[in-house]
Amino acid sequence: MSLADQIAKAKAFRALHERAQPFPIPNPWDEGSARILEHLGFEALATTSLGLANMLGRAGVTRDEVIENTRLICAATKLPVNADLENCFADEPRAAAETLAMACEAGAVGGSIEDYSGDKTAPIYPFSLAVERVQAAVERVRELPVPFVFTARAENFLHGRTDLDDTIRRLQAFERAGADVLYAPGRFDLAQIRTICQSVKKPVNVVMGFLDPSLTLEQLGEAGVKRVSIGGGLNRVAMAAFMDAAREMRAGRFGFVARMAKQPDLLAAFRGGK
Repeated sequence: MSLADQIAKAKAFRALHERAQPFPIPNPWDEGSARILEHLGFEALATTSLGLANMLGRAGVTRDEVIENTRLICAATKLPVNADLENCFADEPRAAAETLAMACEAGAVGGSIEDYSGDKTAPIYPFSLAVERVQAAVERVRELPVPFVFTARAENFLHGRTDLDDTIRRLQAFERAGADVLYAPGRFDLAQIRTICQSVKKPVNVVMGFLDPSLTLEQLGEAGVKRVSIGGGLNRVAMAAFMDAAREMRAGRFGFVARMAKQPDLLAAFRGGK
């Protein structure tokens, strides 16, 4: 991919966040799933570290593995790709920020940083350090040769801190620090989502894996959401289907073959990739 192509993708990705209605951004975990999602008409993709870990059969992944997975997915699709970079694999702000530059070099036009530390005894970075990390990330992405879309995440609700006021305080601080998109994953109801969106001016991403599955894109848009992802959800759905079929086979039954994807449909999607 040329620099001009990457710049064009970054501009297109930014424009998606400026539309009146929110857009869905699914999370492939490899080249094949990326090509299928492009074939199905999505306008942008996001990587998933959980989906990658599941694909590799492990509980977690390394920075090098995440960057290589990002590179493979970016090379497999013509769509803009946002990179899931966890806490950017470093505590120190500048070291964390460098992971965003690596994702850009791999072809991504957006990426995120979390305030989840990975330390079970203190899972959320102190407020001042969390803001420092976002500030360092903003400084680094503004040096990149493409208009990289930077997302700052407040992870309280995923790690036992169901404090909406603190979550909003963090998102507002991340916004002041220069983040382009704000993101607080967790089990929120529609009223809480609306409160979050009304408390900031930058676009808000929500992830459906923790929300009421009956919520629609239209309802989320009315609440103020601009981007809707699924995290490792599609990968876990695929794994559930795989496990159900394997259990059926182990029990000596083969009804699952009637539910197989049609190979011509898969090949049509794969031929659409690079």
